[in-house]
Formats: sequence, structure tokens, C-alpha cells
Amino acid sequence: MTPNQSSKPARMKPMPRLIFASRWLQLPLYLGLIAAQGVYVFHFWVELVHLLEAVFGSQTALQALINSIGYKSDVQVTSLNETIIMLVVLALIDVVMISNLLIMVIIGGYETFVSRMNLEEHPDQPEWLDHVNASVLKVKLATAIIGISSIHLLKTFINAANYDVKVLMWQTIIHATFLLSALAIAATDRLMAPSHGPAH
Repeated sequence: MTPNQSSKPARMKPMPRLIFASRWLQLPLYLGLIAAQGVYVFHFWVELVHLLEAVFGSQTALQALINSIGYKSDVQVTSLNETIIMLVVLALIDVVMISNLLIMVIIGGYETFVSRMNLEEHPDQPEWLDHVNASVLKVKLATAIIGISSIHLLKTFINAANYDVKVLMWQTIIHATFLLSALAIAATDRLMAPSHGPAH
């Protein structure tokens, strides 16, 4: 067989070609996630601007922050305090972590299920994209969700006075469930790894 013959892809029949091309139906979904990423960027900057304005004494910005984080106090809050700053910063970190999760889903999902991006020579290629597949993507998403859940749980405990005991209990149980689920996914992936067989 000549090199030209070996490099030429086999001609697909119409039905398999149609089924294989249907993967492009996912493209609008990833474009929608990119739009959602834009919304998160906008939300991040709105909260950051409110925080900076509150530092310089804006009562309107301070009230907007208090409303957004659900902070309540027995006395009227007229200036930033450590708890409010911590809750706002955790909310900003939460946005960043969700944004990271979106990037993983957009890039990893597109690379795995739609089309190759051919980023091998790109200096900014994510390290994890070298060995991404459906199993790796699941584990990475699970760990990202645990990180996001941890931030939410920390925000709740810092502001625990404004939450019912049942809310605290259920958030802790849900976080533990996420953690156990991620461990189960990772363990299942490790058990199934030998069945992938040697590299072709």
C-alpha cells in the first residue's frame, strides 16, 4: 500500500456520515456556554465595582452588596466590615471557579465530542487537554463542582446566623455527597483503566 493510499480516509456511507455529522448540533450549546461565561464576567465586574465603591463610602453600593450576599445584622450596617468583605470576596471566587468550570466544559467537551482544535503547537494550550477524554473530563468536572460547593458552604458558615440549622445540615450533607460521588467516579475510572488496553 502506497503512502497516498494509506493516508486517504475511507469513504463513509450516507447514513453513518449523517449520524457522525450530527455532532455539530452540539456547537450551539457550546456557543451558549460562551454567552453564559460573558454573563458571569459582567456579574463579576458589577460586584467588584460595588465593593470598590463601598470602600470609598458609597451607601448605595454597600446596600447592593448586602442584598446580593444575603447579609443580615441586628444593627444597621453603615460601612464595610470584615464579614461583608469576606462574603463578597468568596462570591467573587465562586464566580471565577464557575467560570473555570465553564471553560473546562466548553474546551474539553468540544475537543472530545465535536472536533479537534489542533492546539498542540499553541503556547497557551491547557496542560490537561493533552490527555482529555470523557472519563478525565468527568473527574475534572466533579472536582471543580466540589470546589464550588466548598465555597458555597464556607459562605454559609460565615453567615450562619442568617440560616436555619436545617439549611446548614443539608448543605453539609450535599457537599459530602458531591465528595463521595467524585471519589466513586475516580475509583470507577481507575478500575476501568486496564480495560482500555495498550496503545494502538
